[in-house]
Amino acid sequence: MDGSTGKQPITLRKLLPLLIILFVAVVGFFGLQEIFSFEALRDNREMLIGWRDNNYLLAVLTYIAIYIAVVAFSLPGAAVMTLTGGFLFGVLAGALFAVLAATLGAIVIFLAAKTGLGDALHEKMHAKAGKGGVLAKIEAGLNENETSYLLLMRLVPVIPFFIANLAPAFLGVKWRNFAWTTFFGIMPGGVVYSSVGAGLGDVFAAGETPDLGIIFELHILGPILGLCALAALPIVIRVIRKDKGTL
Repeated sequence: MDGSTGKQPITLRKLLPLLIILFVAVVGFFGLQEIFSFEALRDNREMLIGWRDNNYLLAVLTYIAIYIAVVAFSLPGAAVMTLTGGFLFGVLAGALFAVLAATLGAIVIFLAAKTGLGDALHEKMHAKAGKGGVLAKIEAGLNENETSYLLLMRLVPVIPFFIANLAPAFLGVKWRNFAWTTFFGIMPGGVVYSSVGAGLGDVFAAGETPDLGIIFELHILGPILGLCALAALPIVIRVIRKDKGTL
């Protein structure tokens, strides 16, 4: 079979979804920061609560749809959207809606990147690097421990969400593994921020702003780091086995 038949050219048609996402992201960065802000939530809280009470199902569906758009187009305000979920729907329901919406939005941008540029770019980079290149070694390690790496990428709170959405698309990650590791990997952080959102009534009453740095406090970060250790365990075990095999 001719190896050239599998080549995927980078065409404008394939790039169009990514170009649309990039355009909306740039426009949103300069034009939507005030809309997706803590101040906007504070100023419109009574209206939002009344709308939720009168149209609960519609409020849930609208919230999920907006959150999907925020993530899919890498718009500013994901943290505020999670706070809003906790504020409007409570800790558990708010976290569930936020995690579901964020996962769906992440899948949208992942598939747009993978089908538009990821597969073709991955193929070109792999051909240029060769079988023994650094990229090939990174890819081999990722393929061998795909779910562990993806979970770590989600659990570690220092990795920007949009990077964690795009990078796997360029490294040949399977979308199903991307989807379920995203859902469960962002759940701890989603519950933390949703719990902060559920307490926003007292924060508003005191005229204060929510402490989003709470996730870095030891009693919160400790359990998350424990989950990171569990996610990394398969990688460590494989490394130890390989080292023993070389002895």
